[in-house]
Parts: sequence; structure tokens; C-alpha cells
Amino acid sequence: MSRRAASITPELLLRAYRAGLFPMAESRGTDRIFWLDPEWRGVLPLDGFHLPRSLARTLRRGGFSVTADRAFAEVIAGCAEPAPGREDTWINPEIEALFTALHRMGHAHSLEVWLQGELVGGLYGVRIGGAFFGESMFSRATDASKVALVHLVARLRMGGFRLLDTQFITAHLARFGAVEIPRAEYRRRLAEALEAPARWLPSPDPAALAAEFAALRAAG
Repeated sequence: MSRRAASITPELLLRAYRAGLFPMAESRGTDRIFWLDPEWRGVLPLDGFHLPRSLARTLRRGGFSVTADRAFAEVIAGCAEPAPGREDTWINPEIEALFTALHRMGHAHSLEVWLQGELVGGLYGVRIGGAFFGESMFSRATDASKVALVHLVARLRMGGFRLLDTQFITAHLARFGAVEIPRAEYRRRLAEALEAPARWLPSPDPAALAAEFAALRAAG
């Protein structure tokens, strides 16, 4: 289900997320933005995340470095750029401006993946209470966006988050354990997560982060 969005402010955007809605533009080149409230919602259970062995090896090799909230504008721009199989995008300039404003307010966050000093991948999303609403990710190097996703899950688990909303489910996300749940179940989980105390961890203790990766490997 979707409907045309009226003039949107960052405050309205936060209220919409609390109600279970999220915005998307028709395309990069249009100013038409719609609110979506899908009948089935994609979520990635934080206690059911599957870490593939090949990706665990990539993490152990340590070729990438990962930061948080250091290049939000660059990450959302990377998510908006064309990519193979995704020549257009739902992230138009108004979406970029709104989420950048949320970032300045402390409600939107990014993870950046670097290789030899170059930004090669990342993701961004919105945080309210113990819920994190994943918006988009991008990759310019093999496994870069996957590394960002693993770091996100680890940090959310460490910070006490209850819900990782992926909006829709793709074969890529299903590989990591993402599932679809009906709208009513999503709203129940969302209500619980919004009231849960949670902390966003931009710079977690490296030893604690390594221990969380080990826990994910053992569980997966």
C-alpha cells in the first residue's frame, strides 16, 4: 500500500517511521515521493543473523576498515548512484536532504567501509529507540556492503536494539537470515522496539566487537 506524500519535514519523517511508514521516490529524477506501508515487511532478526563462512574469512583478513557517521553524505550519495542491475534509484535529492537533516539531528546513521583510504561501500538508516530502519547500501568493491551489514548487526546487538527493519526482502538479504512478516506482526514488534532502551555505538570497543563477530560466526 502506498500514497502520495505531502510536504515532508524531518519531524514528519520520524512520526511516519514510528507509525510503520517509510518514504520512497518514484525515481532519482522525479520529485514525487510516496509513503509505503507494505502488507509484508522485511526484517533481519538480530538473534537469527547468518554469517556465511566466506564473509567471516573476509572479516578475519581485515583488509577493510569500517567507521560510523564520518561520511554520511558520501554514503547516501553512493547509495543513490547507478549500479549494475540498478540503473535508477528511489533516492532523489529531497530524500537525500531529508535524511541528511535526520543525521544532523542524531537520528540517521551511516557505516562507511574503506579500502586503502578510499570509500568503497557503506549503508545508512534511521534509529528510533531500539529500532533501526535500514534504508540502502552500496558497494564499489567485492563484499564491501556485506561487511557494512555485519558491522551494523554486531553494533545493534551490542547496543541492545530489538528490530532491524529491511523494508523489503531480497535474495541477498535472505542469505543473511532476513524474513518477511505480516504488517500486524511488524507493528507489534515495532511498538516493542520503539520503547526499548538502546545505544548507537559509533566506536565500539575493538575487543568487544571482535567477540560479537565470533558470536555471529558460532551462531551462523
